[in-house]
Amino acid sequence: MNNNILITSAGRRVSLVRIFKKELKHFFPDAKLFTADADPLLSAACYESDGAFKVMKNDADGYINQLLDLAVEQGVKVIIPTIDTGLQILSDHKNRFEEKGIHLLICTSQLIDICRDKRKTSLFFSENGIDSPIIYDKDNLQYPLFIKPYDGSMSVDTYLINTQDQITQIQLANEKFMFMEYINNNTFNEFTIDMYYDRNHYLKCLVPRKRIEVRGGEINKGITVKGYVFEFLKERLKYVEGACGCVTMQLFYNAQSNEIKALEINPRFGGGYPLSYLAGANYPRNIISEYLLNQDVPSFDDWEDNLLMLRYDDEILVHDSNL
Repeated sequence: MNNNILITSAGRRVSLVRIFKKELKHFFPDAKLFTADADPLLSAACYESDGAFKVMKNDADGYINQLLDLAVEQGVKVIIPTIDTGLQILSDHKNRFEEKGIHLLICTSQLIDICRDKRKTSLFFSENGIDSPIIYDKDNLQYPLFIKPYDGSMSVDTYLINTQDQITQIQLANEKFMFMEYINNNTFNEFTIDMYYDRNHYLKCLVPRKRIEVRGGEINKGITVKGYVFEFLKERLKYVEGACGCVTMQLFYNAQSNEIKALEINPRFGGGYPLSYLAGANYPRNIISEYLLNQDVPSFDDWEDNLLMLRYDDEILVHDSNL
C-alpha cells in the first residue's frame, strides 16, 4: 500500500523536505516523499525529494485537476501545501481529494479566509482575548504607522510611515492597504509561534520562536522561548474551529510589560519550523500518525527551551543539468 507524501510549492524548503523524508521512512521505509513546483529544475528542495514534478502555478486554471491527477498517479496519501496564495483554492476543493483517499492537510476555507484577510484576523484575535495593533481609519491616522496589504505575505508592499508628509495619495487610495499602529521593535521582540492542531482542531503543541534576525521575510537567527507567550497562547488558542496541522502565528512581545500585539496567522508550515522540529516538536510525525496510521496524537510540551538556531547558506549542485 502506498503511503507517499507530496509537498507542494517546494521552492527552497530543503530542510522541510529532509525532515518529512526522514520521518516518513522511519514508519514506511518504501514510501516516497515527493515534491511539486512550478519550476522544479530551479527548486533546491526538489532535488532532495524522492521525485519532483512540474505543475502549473496554483492560481492557473486546471491546477486542481493537475494536482489531483498527479497525487492519484503517484500513490500520494497526504499533501502538504506550503504557500499562502494556494491555500484558499485548495481548501475549496478539499473534498475532491478526500474522495480519492488523499488527505489534503489544510485548514477549512472559513479559517483560511480569516487568516488571509488581516482585518478579519484582527477580529479573530480580539474574540480570543489577544491584543493586536490598532487599525486606523484613513481619516484619523496617527503617526508613526505601518502600512501593509490586508491579504499580503512575505513582507511585500509594507511601509513604515513616520510623519504625515511621508504618506502618498497612491497609498491612501489603495483599497488593499491597512494603516496600522506601529509597534516599536526597540521595546518589542518579534515572535513566530509554531502550533500543531489535530484533526479535531485541538492544540497539541505550541513553540514560540524569538526572531533575532530576519532575511527575506524568513527567520535567519532565532531561539525557542518557553515563558509568558507560551502560557498565554496555550490557554487562549487550545481549540480553534477549522484548524489542523501546522499553523504559524506572528506577534510582538514586550518582556517588561508582558504586552502582546498579535499580527497575523499563516495556516501552513513556516519557513522557520525546522527550529521547532530540532527542539523536539515533531509535527511531521504527528501528521503521519494521524493521517497514515489513524492514531491520536498526544499533547507535547517537552521541547527544548532556549535552543538557538543560526542559519547559513548552502549549495545544491546539479551535474549535467538539462536547463
